Amino acid sequence: MMMSLSRFLLRNEYVLGFNCVQRFMSSRTNGEVRITQILKESFPQATSVKVVDISGGCGAMYEVHIESNEFKGKRTVQQHQLVNQALKDEIQGMHGLRIFTDVPKK
Repeated sequence: MMMSLSRFLLRNEYVLGFNCVQRFMSSRTNGEVRITQILKESFPQATSVKVVDISGGCGAMYEVHIESNEFKGKRTVQQHQLVNQALKDEIQGMHGLRIFTDVPKK
């Protein structure tokens, strides 16, 4: 008996694709949790830290969004350099990293 794709996705948390395991309806990956913790420790004034594995769960590429007063008065390139420095050990195992930084709005 054939199962519809939507029924398959509801029953299975993982689907193979693009040489990675893609997540559907699941919790955060270990990499997302680890990177979030590093960023929160590196930027204690951060009002928002969001990390998303955009490689489908295999840890090859992440997108990070950080709002922190520590970025105040710094150009975007300087803000991104701070993030890169905080994640220098993690970046070695990645194919890519998208960084979005901002100073909290009052």
